[in-house]
Amino acid sequence: MNRLLLCTDMDRTIIPNGRQPEHPDAAKCFHQLCKLPEVTLVYVTGRHLQLVKQAISDYSLPEPDYAITDVGTKIYGRNQGQWEEMLAWQTLIAADWRGKKHGQLQHALAGFPELRLQEKSKQNDFKLSYYLPLNVDRDNILQRAERQLQQLDVDASLVWSIDEPEQVGLLDVLPRNATKVHGIEFLQQQLGYAMHEVIFAGDSGNDLPVLVSSIPSILVANADPETKQLALKLAQENGCEASLYLARQEHSPLGGNYAAGVVQGVEFFAPEIGALLKL
Repeated sequence: MNRLLLCTDMDRTIIPNGRQPEHPDAAKCFHQLCKLPEVTLVYVTGRHLQLVKQAISDYSLPEPDYAITDVGTKIYGRNQGQWEEMLAWQTLIAADWRGKKHGQLQHALAGFPELRLQEKSKQNDFKLSYYLPLNVDRDNILQRAERQLQQLDVDASLVWSIDEPEQVGLLDVLPRNATKVHGIEFLQQQLGYAMHEVIFAGDSGNDLPVLVSSIPSILVANADPETKQLALKLAQENGCEASLYLARQEHSPLGGNYAAGVVQGVEFFAPEIGALLKL
């Protein structure tokens, strides 16, 4: 491999804002990786663009070349330091909601008292986001919600994840073809990368669509046990076990938490890129 489209989640993947510790040299090594001319960096995150910019500043993260934000529903490129939205992506994903608006989807889900609408800043035209307590029957709620949306003739993906610091569930209602995996595949095709030239890294539930796909993917060591078990199970069911790498905290100089896990996974999938790092 002589080039790499490195796609990574942000929170609790390259941002060490989970409960586990990060090796003091991990961020430095990740910066070194991202500076390589062979690497094109993409942030793939549930954050909206303003929160992406804030995280880059707050955590001194490398500036990316692209950002897939809002759990896959927005894609931006950077041109001479300015962010530009890829509007072709919005046109493509709009078809799944068949002209339905936020208010219509909210009305269809109004019979679920467990769902609490997230802040306005966390919504967009093709992302309807709720908070959901951790102690409810999540699977039952998701199945019923999906049926309600089908009755509305909306083709949706319901993506579940956990806000670990706040200990609350997050439910994102997206167009069927607007998850993180679809965003990565769109960008890959737009930029002309082959599948083996792409690597993804993540840690949580909204990363699962990518982690269990044929895209070479890294699950960082600090991911919660439930996500690890589910990722392994679904990857096996999909015949994609060889595409999933679980970073390990042991047997590695920097461990496998957060950015160290990303570097570890790149060394596994792309040893010729990893060999360029001076660890």
